[in-house]
This record gives sequence, structure tokens and C-alpha cells, in this order.
Amino acid sequence: MIKIIQGDITTLAVDAIVNAANQVMLGGGGVDGAIHRVAGRELYEACLKVPEVRPGVRCPTGEARITPGFKLPAKYVIHTVGPVYRDGQHGEPEKLAACYRNSLALAAENGCKSIAFPCISTGIYGYPIEEAAKIAVREVGEFLAAKNASDAEWEGACPHAPNGRARTPAAPQDRGAVAPRPPEMEVVFCCFSERDAKVYRQLML
Repeated sequence: MIKIIQGDITTLAVDAIVNAANQVMLGGGGVDGAIHRVAGRELYEACLKVPEVRPGVRCPTGEARITPGFKLPAKYVIHTVGPVYRDGQHGEPEKLAACYRNSLALAAENGCKSIAFPCISTGIYGYPIEEAAKIAVREVGEFLAAKNASDAEWEGACPHAPNGRARTPAAPQDRGAVAPRPPEMEVVFCCFSERDAKVYRQLML
């Protein structure tokens, strides 16, 4: 499920919110600074403990890291670093898409049932909102479609459907502990401005 809202991402009681971070992960301007302020000093200290992959870089562009949410309503903060927009011809679309893919993968790995994204890279990094939103909606849509297909396979492998209707009995070697069903996920696009939210809503029509 996808929701589009206009509001303050730091107020959302979801399992994870995504922080449009910088590579050093120690806070900055915009949504990054807001998240660090609300989460408190503990978030800074947790980010400080994330190993550097090279001097001054804890999270390279396109990748994602996860920390607790501390004083935020959200359980986790997933930090991802969007690309600085030049002209769209220097790998920006691929790097931005990777932000969404890697953030969603981390959320799934940590059992999150809900995740909220800001408009990554559209602030001081200068990514045009119309282009960035297309990438965001596409990547989230593909992730949810793949997850739904995976959940359907899980149901097909179970001897009983969720609604109680019996399925073909499992083979003897298949009987035993059944892996827990992957949680359904709600994805929220939390836009700072109503104008940005309108761009997302038009893409979802």
C-alpha cells in the first residue's frame, strides 16, 4: 500500500523513516537536521559508531544504513544518501533509484511493516521533483509488486490458506516449522510541501 501525505516526517509513528542524509551521517540541513534534532543526541552517537568505508564516508551515495529512532516515534531511521543533481546524465537516476531499493531492502530485513520516505535529493541537492518522484514511485511500486509475488508463493507453499481452505497436503519432508509470513508493508511518501505531494498524487492516478 502506498500513501502520499504532506507533513513532518519526524512526527510519523511508522516502523522506519528514511533520512536524506549526507555521507558522513552526522546531521545536516533540511530533513536530515530535523530528524537529528528530534531523535536526540543518541542518534548522533549511533551514527558515529557506523564504520567509515573511507575517510569521512559512512554511507556512500545510493547506499543505506539503519539505526534506532531513539526519541522519534519511528522505531528505526534508515539513512540514505541521494545524488547531487547535475544534469541527469551523470548517473543521478541510477543512484537515486538505489536509495529507494536499498532503503526498502533494509526495512524488509528488519521486519518493518511501514516506512516513510521524504523527497530524497530534491532539496539542496537540486533534483527536480518531477523526475525524482517518478523514480521514487517506480522503485516502490516494483518493490511492492515483487513482495506481493513472494507472499503469494509463501501462501502456495503452505498446507492451509489464510482463509482456512485446505490446500494440497505438504510432502512429509516439508512438514514441520513453517517460516513466518513476510509482513505486509505500507509505504508513505511524506512531502514537505503540498506542491510536492501533488506531483506524487498525479503520478499515482
